[in-house]
Amino acid sequence: MLEFKLLSLLLLTCLPDGFAAPVQVPLQVPATRQRRKLQGRFLHITDMHPDGHFQVDASEKSSCHRKKPRKAKRRSGYFGMPFSNCDAPFTLTNYTLDFLDKEWSSEIDFVVWTGDSARHDNDRKIPRTTAEIYGLNRAITKRMEEVFTSKGIPVVPSIGNNDVWPHNIMMPGPNSITFEFSSIWRSFMPFESYQVFQRGGYYSVEVIPDSLAVISLNTMYFYDSNKAVGGCEYTDPEDPGNLQFDWLEVQLDIFRRRGMQVWLTGHVPPSSNNFFPDCYVRYAELSLRYQDTILGHLYGHMNADHFFFMDAETISSTSVPSLTDDPDEIDTLGRKKELYDTLIRTFADLPKGTKNISYDDYGVVNVSPSVVPNPYLPSFRIFTYNITGSQYVPKAQDEEEGTLQASNSISLAGRAASCNDSMHRNTWRCQLTQPWHSNPHSPSRSNNLWSPLGFAQYYLPDLEFGTAKRPPKYKLEYLTYQIAQLHPPEKKAGLKPYYPIPLRHLPKSLRDPNRTESKFAPYELADLTIPSWTELAQRLGEQGEKKLRRRFRRYMFMGSVKA
Repeated sequence: MLEFKLLSLLLLTCLPDGFAAPVQVPLQVPATRQRRKLQGRFLHITDMHPDGHFQVDASEKSSCHRKKPRKAKRRSGYFGMPFSNCDAPFTLTNYTLDFLDKEWSSEIDFVVWTGDSARHDNDRKIPRTTAEIYGLNRAITKRMEEVFTSKGIPVVPSIGNNDVWPHNIMMPGPNSITFEFSSIWRSFMPFESYQVFQRGGYYSVEVIPDSLAVISLNTMYFYDSNKAVGGCEYTDPEDPGNLQFDWLEVQLDIFRRRGMQVWLTGHVPPSSNNFFPDCYVRYAELSLRYQDTILGHLYGHMNADHFFFMDAETISSTSVPSLTDDPDEIDTLGRKKELYDTLIRTFADLPKGTKNISYDDYGVVNVSPSVVPNPYLPSFRIFTYNITGSQYVPKAQDEEEGTLQASNSISLAGRAASCNDSMHRNTWRCQLTQPWHSNPHSPSRSNNLWSPLGFAQYYLPDLEFGTAKRPPKYKLEYLTYQIAQLHPPEKKAGLKPYYPIPLRHLPKSLRDPNRTESKFAPYELADLTIPSWTELAQRLGEQGEKKLRRRFRRYMFMGSVKA
């Protein structure tokens, strides 16, 4: 523990005070490594929130920083305090990364790391500073380099709302934040992305060259808690959110023309409750316009495990229901219930069956829970994706089947009346009329090369009882697969069987190839394409699916709320 604090202190003292920009160091192009054999898996990890002030046997009221009040029944443990407002000790973040190094680094192809790698500003007696924020990010970055980058595994980080000072506030770039993180993350960032990142804090990485890319977005410029920006208003083309979307549109078009597939990632999820209205509309419209190129959307920030949809109707509607709440505001039973109830209500409103739903009109956002046990339990996800299927090749625009179907039938028609209203005429909702690229054979819609197949979620259920001599163990919480998919068919001549999740990472009950049902497999999804997610949502929307709803709710809050 002492060595971690000393490391943090050393890093902190090496950083500039206040908003002073760091001295610019020319980016060194990393030495070319031999390409690793693809494993068909990647890691999504988010919201580590390390806290160098954390103390063992401290009170939750002090944010686990002080022993007082002594009468408090709950005390912080060696690896943290679960279901609390305390952040993560370095013992937890290092234990997690050590575990990933030992057990998973040889099994994955790349890492999506969606931000918040500094503590919350929740202790008035120890206010955060920019130096501390950057020092914590440097400390975690160094560990990520040791665990992943040193082995040739690309890491794609994003800026979180707690990675900046003041909390939630980021001025238009270039600024000291973009300069600092371009230095901190220089080993992760392609050379050609360096200047773009310094301007806005966003970039793209070809994690599989010429085939698969991850785009890291700076959601601070979309987040409606950031009062330093204008919110993507159509009348302000120089707004940093608009400049980022202009860049994103070009990136998606280039990747599509090259026949590549893309994951969109960032910190704050793209919901109507999190994003400025015009930012949300631009994000949703681009997501559906390039549905045949975007594999999915991976975000953090909320700490609660859930998924939701962006759909064509939200682009045409002038009033969009809120789907999520900021994690700083969901620490009561009422707020948690509101999040769950809102999701179930939106799922119940989906068209019934497969014949009545137009998959062209939907995009799926996956929100992963956090490493920090605030307010739930530490977790991470291992996704699998198709590396052996047939490659989808986008058709030329004039050859596409139904490319205008969604935008003509729902979005444009729904916007016609409201766009005659002077209040809405100069909004992005009334300006986005480009054709949409969707195809039932694209990897986001059917199981082809690069399609997402499923994920396994791991957590630390015995965190509070862990000690230095007897640390807690990461265990499988649940997985999305059908049980039969966990065991490949009999070995074919000359071919090694592929297990989506290596057997050593499964509980003993799932290692049995004759197993037909399990508490670890509640969803039984064929894959993670849009039809599979909408089918799960339709089931959750049915009032008779009480058992499935209870499981969904328990996973959402990791058992902290009675279902």
